Amino acid sequence: MKAVRFDRFGGPEVLEIVELPEPHPGPGEIRIAVRAAGVNASDWKKRQGLMDEELPQTLGYEAAGVVDELGEGVTDVAVGDRVFGFSTQGAAQAESAVLSTYARIPASLDFAGAAALPASIETATRALDQLGVKGGVTLLVNGASGSVGSSAVQFAVARGARVIGTASPANHAYLSSLGAEPVAYGEGLVEHVRALAPGGVDLALDVAGSGVLPELVGLAGGPEHVVTIADFAGAREHGVTFSRGDSGRAVHVLAEIGELIEAGRFSLPVARTFPLAEVAEAHRVGEQGHGRGKLVLLID
Repeated sequence: MKAVRFDRFGGPEVLEIVELPEPHPGPGEIRIAVRAAGVNASDWKKRQGLMDEELPQTLGYEAAGVVDELGEGVTDVAVGDRVFGFSTQGAAQAESAVLSTYARIPASLDFAGAAALPASIETATRALDQLGVKGGVTLLVNGASGSVGSSAVQFAVARGARVIGTASPANHAYLSSLGAEPVAYGEGLVEHVRALAPGGVDLALDVAGSGVLPELVGLAGGPEHVVTIADFAGAREHGVTFSRGDSGRAVHVLAEIGELIEAGRFSLPVARTFPLAEVAEAHRVGEQGHGRGKLVLLID
């Protein structure tokens, strides 16, 4: 099968499409013929040598496709079903992939839209679960217009929270459409938030990692009310929880997202799609900051 791999660290030019043996699912796993795979910042961080030291490496933790092989004990899906989910093998950017956690694709979504979901919705849900976001609280999301931030906004609104979200002015109308109250990020953040919530907020989620944890701690009344997914050093310095997948993943959201999508209460746009052979260009676009929505690879 064709798959993305790199044998040395560096820029997008190190990425290659190579032939690898087809994978097979273990107990409780499934294999899919991949139709689409999500592209994430972790992909280019791996490619740059910032995450794992071993070589060579494959890429891709989220994908959507058609089930073509079942592992032992799997009874909740059948060969031919459309599914999306996570590949713990980190090799989902390929013609075939083994999924360890999966769910059926909501009827209204195509493969690209489904492949865009897993990483963003799991990260957002995990952070909201750690914060204890529920109805009646006021949540501040710093960096609310990106894939994870907009997911967090929509999930928090669905839980009954009031959401204030930071974003560039160009994205304020978008945040409003998701149910958030937008404010400009950067200088004057505290004043902008307090204009909407004079007493501060109950909880704060930092998605942007833009160095504003002290301000978020002040607005939320203490570091115990703040979670960041993007500022590891700042979290240690200011006593804030850094949310990471190895602290317990919120994979329950895969089975839950369909109801919100079909009810029109959740959407995650696909910004752009690329053929598998153009994975290097997808990395270039992603590293330049591509704006709203996910980048997705399509596999014929």
